[in-house]
Amino acid sequence: MSTADRGELALLVPGGRGQLGRELQRRAKGVAGLVHAPGSAELDIRDAQDVSDEVDSFAEAARDNNLRPVVLNAAAHTAVDAAEGEPELAAAINVDGAAALARACARRRVPLVHLSTDYVFDGTATVPYEPTDPTGPRAVYGRTKLAGEQEVLAAAERAWVVRTAWVYGAGGANFVKTMVRLAGERDTVTVVDDQIGAPTWTGDLADGLLELAGLLAARRDPAQRVLHCTNGGRASWFEFARAVFAEIGADPERVLPCTTADFPRPAPRPGYSVLSPRAWAEAGLSPLRDWRSSLADAFVQDGPALRGEA
Repeated sequence: MSTADRGELALLVPGGRGQLGRELQRRAKGVAGLVHAPGSAELDIRDAQDVSDEVDSFAEAARDNNLRPVVLNAAAHTAVDAAEGEPELAAAINVDGAAALARACARRRVPLVHLSTDYVFDGTATVPYEPTDPTGPRAVYGRTKLAGEQEVLAAAERAWVVRTAWVYGAGGANFVKTMVRLAGERDTVTVVDDQIGAPTWTGDLADGLLELAGLLAARRDPAQRVLHCTNGGRASWFEFARAVFAEIGADPERVLPCTTADFPRPAPRPGYSVLSPRAWAEAGLSPLRDWRSSLADAFVQDGPALRGEA
């Protein structure tokens, strides 16, 4: 990519022990001169003073090493169903914590990329959502993430929101790992077939975010401050599950379809949440490839972790 030399980058990744944070840390080490990815035990973004101190320390370290600092915020309360019963905790992290981080970045003039979600939409669309489309979150998780977006954009001039969806990877719990486990435990698995989205591998998402960080370091700021970044294509959870079974050599016919009504959950899910990559491409960023290609590569690169063997 035509940006500043990636070796000139310094990256701070709050949420560095989550599945995306781990992947960002792993991939950034080869492309950035300084990478710090604290988990919540090291940096609790609910503590505004700790956040301010962390950003100060990071900005000074970048300056001392003649590096260009960028913050990629992967810290979030992402337990969608749990958030319904603990809205104050979800808001403390997704709203107040995000705002504290944005204010600290603005004070030190450090560009910020804040991760958000497809859950900010109501899921009634039939074509991919653009960043400028009306929002309408139906769950606590989506409402707190949308409020966090608004706080971040209001607090810092050089802040960008990147919405993604259906994320899976080597770290943490996710749908792919669950399907692999269930394939070994059950004769059949029933999965909803009326929720449509774009499965997104942390490997490709991390590469995309690092490309964006390179643009910001080079001061080639995207004009659009809300962007969408997912793997290409679309699938239902049922189709996604069958693809996972095929990757591990299990019979996809063991996966059976059901409706959302057949499988009630505490938090309502969007029926359709495919995100358009148009603004991402218009910013000069590389669109992510089709989700099926990514899934195959994920099992090549992260197979033991996805299979629960590591």
